[in-house]
Amino acid sequence: MTPSDVLIEAFSRVPSTVERALDGLSEDQLAARPAAGANTLAWLAWHTARGQDVQIADLAGTEQVWTADGWYDRFGLPFPAEALGYGMSRDDVGRVRASAELLTGYLRAVHDRTVAYLGTLGPDDLDPVVDDAWDPPVTAGARIVSILNDCTQHAGQAGYVRGLLFFTQ
Repeated sequence: MTPSDVLIEAFSRVPSTVERALDGLSEDQLAARPAAGANTLAWLAWHTARGQDVQIADLAGTEQVWTADGWYDRFGLPFPAEALGYGMSRDDVGRVRASAELLTGYLRAVHDRTVAYLGTLGPDDLDPVVDDAWDPPVTAGARIVSILNDCTQHAGQAGYVRGLLFFTQ
């Protein structure tokens, strides 16, 4: 396997993990909180896709799927197009309401774009510095691993939240 193949395999696990967490739930259930102020399943799924979309688009030098493919309009959320969840208030988290189909559709579209980008990378494409504001500076490879880490953490949180809300006695 090439480094690109490994990354594609790893990113390919995120959508199915999120889909299992959302499967069969209504929009109201997706907007439920396991505790006051906690993140909802809808927010976790949306933020997982948005974070990946924003950062992969930046690396690839492309427009985000969110705006390029009309997902921003389909969601109709009360936020500007550039919102992706970082720094949102508890109230804002609760305003992320969408169906499981819409959430997973967007995540799948982002995943497709991610796979297309990763498929273009050779080993030397992982070495360039993409952010010198850190010590050590962040390479493309380190940024991709960071994106993947964030996605897997939020996907796991979504599964946990589903269990707390719907499978506890």
